Amino acid sequence: MTSKNWLRAGLPALLTAMIAVAPALAAEGPKIDKGDTAWMMTATVLVLCMTIPGLALFYGGLVRSKNMLSMLLQVFYTECIVLLIWVLYGYSLTFTAGSGISADFIGGFSRAFLAGIAPDTPAATFTVGVAIPEGVYVMFQMTFAAITAALILGSLAERTKFSAIALFMPLWITFVYFPIAHMVWYWSGPDAIDAAAKVLAAATDSAVKAKAQEALDAVLADGGYLYKAGAIDFAGGTVVHINSGIAGLVGCLLVGKRIGYGREVMPPHSLTMTMIGACLLWFGWFGFNAGSNLEAAGSAVVAFLNTFIATAACAMSWMFAEWIVKGKPTVLGAVSGAVAGLVAVTPASGFSGAMGALVLGLVAGVVCFFFCTTIKNAFKYDDSLDVFGVHCIGGIVGALGTGILVNPALGGTGIFDYTINKVAEYDLVAQMIAQSKAVVITLLWSGIGSAILYKIVDILVGLRVRSDAEREGLDINDHGERAYNM
Repeated sequence: MTSKNWLRAGLPALLTAMIAVAPALAAEGPKIDKGDTAWMMTATVLVLCMTIPGLALFYGGLVRSKNMLSMLLQVFYTECIVLLIWVLYGYSLTFTAGSGISADFIGGFSRAFLAGIAPDTPAATFTVGVAIPEGVYVMFQMTFAAITAALILGSLAERTKFSAIALFMPLWITFVYFPIAHMVWYWSGPDAIDAAAKVLAAATDSAVKAKAQEALDAVLADGGYLYKAGAIDFAGGTVVHINSGIAGLVGCLLVGKRIGYGREVMPPHSLTMTMIGACLLWFGWFGFNAGSNLEAAGSAVVAFLNTFIATAACAMSWMFAEWIVKGKPTVLGAVSGAVAGLVAVTPASGFSGAMGALVLGLVAGVVCFFFCTTIKNAFKYDDSLDVFGVHCIGGIVGALGTGILVNPALGGTGIFDYTINKVAEYDLVAQMIAQSKAVVITLLWSGIGSAILYKIVDILVGLRVRSDAEREGLDINDHGERAYNM
């Protein structure tokens, strides 16, 4: 969402209208704010902390000790390879304007190798006239791409070749993540819309008005498919969680169950590490959610508060549901609930009121617990670390819940319309159709796309380790080292 993308969307018509109506309307571009820049650099590091060490320790503690290092390296590798791909071409494909019929689904290469990005190049925020350095926006979104890919690893744990992971991740991030992120998050930015709308409002001559309307329509058309369909996703319910969650489910089905699954007890080897990892995830998630506001402003405070409330509510909801059903509350249940709450509130964090976030957390805890226990046991799929039950299902609950909780009558913020410079009138039916469309398209795009990529990887290098290597552990067989020396 750079401040210069609107140059490709109707600029000739807009300039003609500006000259004819009022040269004074051709205001200066957005100004970089130092405070917002400092906040976004901090948020970027917080999101990095979510993956390494947060997710690495969370997942590492949940596997058996013989696979601890394998999980740590898979997460670390994914972080590093995605960061490199992002700066080479990922950012450009996600956050620039595409061309032709594919523009709704993928961007172009104008920012490949970070071309044209100087230290003072502005990137638009959600406030007209306010910007952050584009380099900061590149880094912030880079950490989102990395953790999304890394989340998939939990479904494939303890039986997948490292070589398969090494090949799958670059393919998946390129052909699945970048298009979904472009469809949901790419738009021309508020400054372009505001400028075109002001010119249209000031136009009196019919010919000039027609040119101004043409320019505004072009700017509004410069966006991803789901963004233009009206879907809202503040920090990644569809882009991150449904996307990775369904990819994880498809992966665990194609790789197959772990040896002994359903017959042998496979307890986490260190719930202490899992607890530490979960707390680091919660800590970093404030950057994830509040940072998605792109400014240190009121909406960031809303997202910050909701990240506290929904997470705590979901942890309690899951824990008490488990206590009622199984007779005992567990650490694993409480921290799983906390992560599910973080997932569910992600798309709603900047749109929901505080009490809406509380209700969302309570609902997500029960629903995700049900899928991670009853549904998983009924269908007997080996989603090792419950990526589908927590991230995909939690993401769906959050994405659909966002469509309801954004309603100002329920304490939500509403959706700001830059063409009229105020919050638009809320339409429940239209918003839920848009949210449902985003959920379904993400499930289909990621589910089908991931299945194809898994098959390609299986043909090229094979997905699964040998049975004897799986029994002995991936640490020693894939990496020649052990997490613990006895």
